[in-house]
Amino acid sequence: MGSTGTPSGLGHVPPPFDPELRAALTALGSTVRGQVTPENLAQWQQQDAATRPRPSIEELAADGRFEVAELRAPVAWDGTEVTLVSARPAGATGPLPLLYYLHGGGLITGNAYSVLPRVLAESAVPLGLAVVSVEYRLAPGAPYPAAVEDCYAGLVRVAELADELGLDAGRIVLGGKSAGAGLAAAVALLTRDRGGPAPIGQLLLSPMLDDRNDSASAHQLAGHDTWDRTSNATAWQALLGDRRGGPDVPAYAAPARATDLSGLPPAYIEVGSAETFRDEAVAYADAIWRAGGAAELHVWPGAFHGFDTFAPQAALSRDARGARTRWLRRLLGG
Repeated sequence: MGSTGTPSGLGHVPPPFDPELRAALTALGSTVRGQVTPENLAQWQQQDAATRPRPSIEELAADGRFEVAELRAPVAWDGTEVTLVSARPAGATGPLPLLYYLHGGGLITGNAYSVLPRVLAESAVPLGLAVVSVEYRLAPGAPYPAAVEDCYAGLVRVAELADELGLDAGRIVLGGKSAGAGLAAAVALLTRDRGGPAPIGQLLLSPMLDDRNDSASAHQLAGHDTWDRTSNATAWQALLGDRRGGPDVPAYAAPARATDLSGLPPAYIEVGSAETFRDEAVAYADAIWRAGGAAELHVWPGAFHGFDTFAPQAALSRDARGARTRWLRRLLGG
């Protein structure tokens, strides 16, 4: 489903990569630029499960620096449970604000554990935040709406247990990267519409928002970005099947489909100028503004998808982390 041709008048030349990021990408080689296809999806998932670090609870505690625990949340949609990993700086007193974080991986790979060391270092330590990471189900084994229902169920449970967990239920920020950012945007819509917990912000890093996969940036970066149009189509197909790109995809699956973005918490949206998701992220910020909402948009010049993960010491990566931290600090009133 969806268009496969290049939009009229669209060039094929991608924007230039930032020189420092380009050098890092060249050094990494083909390992970070392989395309996911329907034919290699199962192999891709197996390889990810085998090679992605999955630290234990003890390892996440980092020699006592963090208090870490696993929780379970009932998923009302189908009667299952979802696992949550809760972490907070050891010895922190009083109810802490919470970053409710959803991992990336294109909705087809990734886990709640491997992202925590980075998120704790970048957010929990400098800002005194607690973090909850969600082990949501992956497609195609669990197609829509499993992942977003898992994430919503976890949010409801965390809000219910806020006092027990030492959390401030009035200061929950939804966050995620890539597919996780798309899920965070979807959960913001879902909890608004269901009258669920009310987050105070949404941190959307290179969000995966649009199943139609037909933007100018998607065409420009085909074969160039670390996550390109082919991989993106494969992932959306795994989630939605034959509905992908069609007329009846709900906003809770692909938030770019939303027609009403009013009443949402303030959003921080970042994306690279040289990545597949550039145009859908920019359009989402614009749609929030048009609905009377608040959004802070950063388009990092010459950045590809996942630039700060693949090149964490690059100047642009440091700038991006600093901007996120400043936004969170303002949001939390710190």
